[in-house]
Amino acid sequence: MRIDILTREYPPNIYGGAGVHVAELTRALRAVEGVQVQVRAFDSPVEEEMTSGYEVPPGLEDANAALRTLGVDLLMARDVADGGADLVHSHTWYANLGGHLGGALGGIPHVISAHSLEPMRPWKAEQLAGGYAVSSMAEKVAYEGADGIIAVSAGMRQDILASYPSVDPQKVHVVHNGIDSQLWQRDRSEPAAQFVRSHGLDPHARTVVFLGRITRQKGLPYLLRALSQLDDDVQVVLLAGAPDTPEIEGEVVALVDELREERGEGAAPVVWIGEMLPREKVIAVLSRATVFLCPSVYEPLGIVNLEAMACGAAVVATATGGIPEVVVNGETGWLVPIEQVSDGTGTPVDEDAFVADLGKTIVEAVSDPHEADRRGAAGRARAVESFSWTTIAERTLEVYRAVLAGRAPSS
Repeated sequence: MRIDILTREYPPNIYGGAGVHVAELTRALRAVEGVQVQVRAFDSPVEEEMTSGYEVPPGLEDANAALRTLGVDLLMARDVADGGADLVHSHTWYANLGGHLGGALGGIPHVISAHSLEPMRPWKAEQLAGGYAVSSMAEKVAYEGADGIIAVSAGMRQDILASYPSVDPQKVHVVHNGIDSQLWQRDRSEPAAQFVRSHGLDPHARTVVFLGRITRQKGLPYLLRALSQLDDDVQVVLLAGAPDTPEIEGEVVALVDELREERGEGAAPVVWIGEMLPREKVIAVLSRATVFLCPSVYEPLGIVNLEAMACGAAVVATATGGIPEVVVNGETGWLVPIEQVSDGTGTPVDEDAFVADLGKTIVEAVSDPHEADRRGAAGRARAVESFSWTTIAERTLEVYRAVLAGRAPSS
C-alpha cells in the first residue's frame, strides 16, 4: 500500500499539534511491513527518503497567505496525481484542497484527518482577513468530497457533522491522537534541573505550566486572569509563542505584566519562554510541573495534554471538545466546566464565571501536591496504555483499508 501524506507542517517545521501528529503517524506507518509513505510538505522539510518539500510558486510570494497556500496545494495535487499512490491523506485546511484535487486527478481516494475546523475558529479572520473565506472554502470542498474523514476525538466527529451536514456520517471515523511514551517521559535528572534553574525557577517548588500557541482557541488570556488567585509561592511557567496576530500578542503581554505586578516583589516568578524549545527542554519543564494547564476553549483532542501526562504531570483542563476523552476528571486531573456560546468562537457564556472556576480549580490542584502526583502517575499509565502511536497507526490503516475497499473497481 502506497500512501501520500500532505501536510503544512513536518520536521523541522512544526509549530502545533497537527505537525506532531503527522510526524509521529508517518514514523509509525513506515514501520509497518508493506506500507510505503510519501510525505509532501510545505517549505523545506527534513531531508529523508520519500519526503518532498514545496515552496510557494513564483508570482504568489506577495499574495494573501491563503492564496499562497492554494498555490502550494496545486503543486502537491499535480505530483499526487502522477506519483502512483493508492490513497492520499491530507492534514489541516492548508493541505486539504491539495488532497482533494490530487485524488480527483489521479482517481484515488482522499482521506482527511480533522485536527481543527474553520467554522469553529472564526477568530482566524483576525489573522487571515479575507483569506479566511478562502480557507473556509478550501476546507468545505475537501470535506464534502472526501472518501473518508478521521476525527481525532468523538467531540471532533460531532463538530464535523454539525459544520458539514451533507457529509455521510458513515465516512467519519474516530482515531485519537497518540504519544510516544518512550520519548515523552519524566526527566528529573540534574541536567534537566539545571535548565529549569537557568530560568530562575526552583525545581522543587510548586509550579504550574502552560504550553501552547498564542491563539484564541488556547484560552491563554482567560488563564492569565485566573492565575491571580494563586498563592504567591507558586511558580508560573508559560511556554507560549507563535502569536496569531499582533493584537493577541499585545493582549497577552499586558496580562502577563499585570499578573507580575499583582503578585508583587518577592513572589515566585512568572517565567515566559516565547521561543519553541526542543523536546528535551519541554520535558524538563513538564517534569517539574505540579500541574499542567490547558485552558482551551476549542480543542479537538489536545496532544499537549498527552505530552504532559506522559511526563507524569496531572492536568487541569477545560471540559470541552475532545479533552474529556483524554483527561479523566478525578483520576488523571481536573476538568473545569464551561458553557459556551454557539457562534463557533468557543467563548464562555459567562467569561468571569469561567475565569473564577478555572482559578479555583488550579488553586485546589496545587494545594495538594501528593494528590497531584497520584493523578500524574495515573495519567502516565493512561497515556502508555491507550494512546500509543503503534495503536493509532493500525487504526488509521483500518480506515485506509475500508476506504480502499469502498473504492475498489468492479470486475
